[in-house]
Amino acid sequence: QVQLVESGGGLVQPGGSLNLSCAASGRMFSIYVMGWYRQAPGKQRELVASITSGGSTNYAGSVKGRFTISEDNAKNTVYLQMNSLTPEDTAVYYCKYGCCYWGQGTQVTVSS
Repeated sequence: QVQLVESGGGLVQPGGSLNLSCAASGRMFSIYVMGWYRQAPGKQRELVASITSGGSTNYAGSVKGRFTISEDNAKNTVYLQMNSLTPEDTAVYYCKYGCCYWGQGTQVTVSS
């Protein structure tokens, strides 16, 4: 079992920044993929960014150049730095480990 705890969401004005954290614990593998997903009201959950245990990253086209995913292996924590936020980024953001483990989600609201 793997437990994931997200933090860092909140309300921010357009153009602002937020940094999300996802702390993982439990029985983890040495080779893995972790990702950030988001789900806006009335929409399907979508991949925002992912990172492998080897450090390879992948981004959705809508966030490329604005968001950065990174990890601190010593802390078993993955981060999502979000810059130049727009109202379209408003969603619940979820952390995912491997195929099947999800965090509880953290709300990000971009509004003036």
